[in-house]
Amino acid sequence: MFVSIVIPAKNEEANLERLLTQLGAQSMRSFEVIVADAFSTDRTREIATSLGAIIVDGGLPGTGRNVGAAAARGDVFVFMDADAVLPSNHFLRDILAELLRKQLDVAAIDILPSDGSWLDVLTYRVYNMYVHALGRRLPHAVGTCMLAKRFVHEAIGGFDETITLAEDMHYARLGSMVGEFGILTSHPVYTSMRRWRKEGRLQLTIKFLYGELYMLFKGPIRKPAIYDFDHKKDSSRRV
Repeated sequence: MFVSIVIPAKNEEANLERLLTQLGAQSMRSFEVIVADAFSTDRTREIATSLGAIIVDGGLPGTGRNVGAAAARGDVFVFMDADAVLPSNHFLRDILAELLRKQLDVAAIDILPSDGSWLDVLTYRVYNMYVHALGRRLPHAVGTCMLAKRFVHEAIGGFDETITLAEDMHYARLGSMVGEFGILTSHPVYTSMRRWRKEGRLQLTIKFLYGELYMLFKGPIRKPAIYDFDHKKDSSRRV
């Protein structure tokens, strides 16, 4: 099975090198890495090229994932954010083996913070428990790391680029209608708390709760929204 890892990015020089280095150290080798760069003004493209990634012109995350998938050769797509941190050199090997063993076509992965306080860890653990409790009845997945087989991505037309919040969750729910959805437990994936620091923990929590309720009762959110995808000013970096 050949895997395509698609990473939407804009001004991610502070994090992309770490992720690509971790991917380069994976024990599984049957994969390609595609960075969908949204016209970065820092060293994002230079770093991606130097570490062997394929570069395509991207946009906001949903657009970047779609453009990357269009250029991909893999049977399975692994969508990741540039600030994702992998817990093991066997990460890809283990999650792909679990995907096959469970006969899944779309999959989420537990997410934990790579930095922050005990409260941040607790917040993510509660969220993971919530996602597991809902399971296949109301699938959730986060763009930090999620998987889909090619046929699922093509059947649902990829990510809906008109959605302004939680396009990854909508993708998982559509995908579960044409394939088997599940949650992989071999490894979690770690993510930085930079967005929480930037927007404020309370404000972002309210935004996510609003998005959850809106999607549940009204459907996808397509209202105009400001999505700050530029991380040039972010100086956080964890190894």
